[in-house]
Amino acid sequence: MCRRRFVLLLRNDIYFYLKFQKQAAKKDVFQVFAEKVRNHKDMGSRWAVLQESRVEYFRGKDFVSFLRNHSELKDVLESDKDLEIEDIANILLSKNLILRCDRVVKIVRPGRKKLSTWPAHLEIFSDQVFSDNDTFFAWTFVNRRPLWQTLLSFSWPVLTLAICLFPVYPHQVKLLILYLCAGVLLLICCLLLVRSLIFGALWIVLGKHVWFFPNILAEEATLKELFQFWPKKDEGERPKWTARLFYAVVAVLVILLLRHHAPDEAARARYQKRVSNIIDDVLEWSPSLALSGMMEKQTLFNVTNSKNTTDDSTAETDQTHNREEETQVEDEEEIKDGTH
Repeated sequence: MCRRRFVLLLRNDIYFYLKFQKQAAKKDVFQVFAEKVRNHKDMGSRWAVLQESRVEYFRGKDFVSFLRNHSELKDVLESDKDLEIEDIANILLSKNLILRCDRVVKIVRPGRKKLSTWPAHLEIFSDQVFSDNDTFFAWTFVNRRPLWQTLLSFSWPVLTLAICLFPVYPHQVKLLILYLCAGVLLLICCLLLVRSLIFGALWIVLGKHVWFFPNILAEEATLKELFQFWPKKDEGERPKWTARLFYAVVAVLVILLLRHHAPDEAARARYQKRVSNIIDDVLEWSPSLALSGMMEKQTLFNVTNSKNTTDDSTAETDQTHNREEETQVEDEEEIKDGTH
């Protein structure tokens, strides 16, 4: 009887323990819903600075329009899927999954017609209630990293080690890396030059601010935003025609000045030959040539040393012979003096 009672108690303890573990392992439906909304490709978001921290945020009106167009995501909420969008957002606020923020700069800057659509600096709003009227909300939870980011994080130490081992690479690999780095650097310089020329020409002719690849120099842009080709929407006011005329005259004068002081064909040929020789010396270098050059220098050094040694011994022999002759002459003169 006692044994049977002990088995029943043990079975009940195991049952309640497994049930508790299952409930603990079950994730909050609003947490799952927030992760799905954040990782959805149609949910517009940006990165900004909030109290010296970079956060990903979205606009209230974008959240409302997104859930209206993707109402199937509300099925994750199970029994709460029939709630209104404002109620869902308020629950997310109460669970500290999102945080209402406000722009730091609240006045229109000189030269602009309205405030920035996506501000770069945010601050915490005092009233944590959802609203879709020019409001911003930052995600507070840490987003799960995709697989490619995890693999990329493991590849950084390998890349660092490969950079440190560059001096021991084969010569052909060094040339490949040299060409690759030079090509990337040339591509970046040409891209910056072309976008600057396009901006200057359109600003002078049409009076519009058009920057192709607008985020290429942004410090807080994501990888997707960095390679955005289409220009930003022109939010600045149209420049005066006097300013455009002034910069057009300055540009023409600079072009004429550069054309007047451009080097002639002979100077260009000399400079090209000099640069070509330097590049050829770098590209044509190889360990075998370096070793052969070192062997030639060593052979020449040995020949020179042997020649110098031979010359030194010959000079010492001549000096000894001359000293013997001088001593012999002195002895003969002493003998003659004694005879007299």
